[in-house]
Amino acid sequence: MNELTPQSDDETQNVNFETAHAGASLTYPQQCSALRKNGHVVIKGRPCKIIDMSTSKTGKHGHAKVHLVATDIFTNKKYEDISPSTHNMDVPNVTRREYQLINIDDGYLNLMSNDGSSKDDVKLPEGELGEQINEQFEEGKDLMVTIVAAMNEEHALAFKEAPQGK
Repeated sequence: MNELTPQSDDETQNVNFETAHAGASLTYPQQCSALRKNGHVVIKGRPCKIIDMSTSKTGKHGHAKVHLVATDIFTNKKYEDISPSTHNMDVPNVTRREYQLINIDDGYLNLMSNDGSSKDDVKLPEGELGEQINEQFEEGKDLMVTIVAAMNEEHALAFKEAPQGK
């Protein structure tokens, strides 16, 4: 293509999706005023769940402001942010999948999905949750572990005993 040929916007936006994984984008934009309590938002680069939000009145110079209080979905650390209601904020693509626990190996969970594929790159959670998973697994119970993924991070956030006869 020579320099004099104009390029359409479509050509400059030509992106190859073949190598991307299913959640091709880590986040998507959403107008601040459209965010809701118990929804998700990115604050200071962390995927968070909104626990409280309030909107201030429009001031002399324009926009109503939205005050967000949210907790990191992985660490439970509390974050706050204030943004004009008309601005876009990033919302993380959060996925939640259940896996059957096959083994615990060197602090990592060996998991199997419903389609039989294995996954062994998720760490055994620290603290009480990890202890409970380890304890019940040692007792020989069949466990289903819930893995939540967002923004290239994955954590085991819950588990339950698998229903018998599966």
